[in-house]
Amino acid sequence: MPSPDPTILIAGASRGLGLALAAEFLERGWHVIGTVRGAGRTGLHDLADRHPGRVEIAPLDISDTAQIAALGDRLSARPLDMLFVNAGTTTRDPQVLLGDVATDEFARVMATNVLGPMRVIQALQHRVPAGGLIGAMSSGQGSIANNQNGRGEIYRSSKAALNMAMRSFAAREADSGRAIALIAPGWIRTDLGGPGAPFTIEEAIPKVVDTLLAARAAPGLHYLDRFGETVPW
Repeated sequence: MPSPDPTILIAGASRGLGLALAAEFLERGWHVIGTVRGAGRTGLHDLADRHPGRVEIAPLDISDTAQIAALGDRLSARPLDMLFVNAGTTTRDPQVLLGDVATDEFARVMATNVLGPMRVIQALQHRVPAGGLIGAMSSGQGSIANNQNGRGEIYRSSKAALNMAMRSFAAREADSGRAIALIAPGWIRTDLGGPGAPFTIEEAIPKVVDTLLAARAAPGLHYLDRFGETVPW
C-alpha cells in the first residue's frame, strides 16, 4: 500500500552510499523503496528489520532490462517524491589509460555508470510528479572543467558521459516541473573510494541528503557537491 510518508526510491541501496542514503532518509521520516541485486541478504534487509513497514526491497540489476521493466510495472500506481539512482564502478586498475583498457572492461564501466542509470530513470520518471526530484550519483571527477591531473580516465569519462546524458534528459523534460540533480559527494571511504579517502560515509551522507532535499525547490538541472555548491561542468 502507498505510504503516507514522502517516498524515495533508491536504485542500488544494498551497501555503501546507497545504504547510507536509505538510512538517512528513514531518520528524516521518509519511506524508502530500495533495490538490491541478487537474492542474498544485504544491509538493506537489516535496515528493513529495524524499521518495520517503512522499507520495501525490490530486486534490480540495472544491466537487466527485464528487471527494470518489472520494477516499473510494480510501481505503476505509486507516486515517488524522489527517484535516485546510485550506481558506480571502475576498472580493475583505476589508473589504466584509455588506450590500454580492454574493450569489455570499458563497456562494463560505461554500462554500469551511464546506460543502466539512464534506463532506470527513463522507465520510472513518470512516477515522479512536478515538485519531485530525479537524481543520480555522479562525481566531481565527471567535471571536464576541473580535470587538472588526468588520472582515472575511464571512471572520469563514464561520469562525464552520465552528466551529458542527464543534461539531455533534462532538456527534453524541461517543462516537467521537476528538479533533476547530479550529486558529486566527494572522495568517500567506500569499496569504490578505497581506504585512503578523506571522508567517511557518516560525514558525507547527511550533507548529501540536505542538498537533495533543498534542490527540490528549484526545478531544472543541478550538478552539485554535497554542500549544495554548483560543480563546473
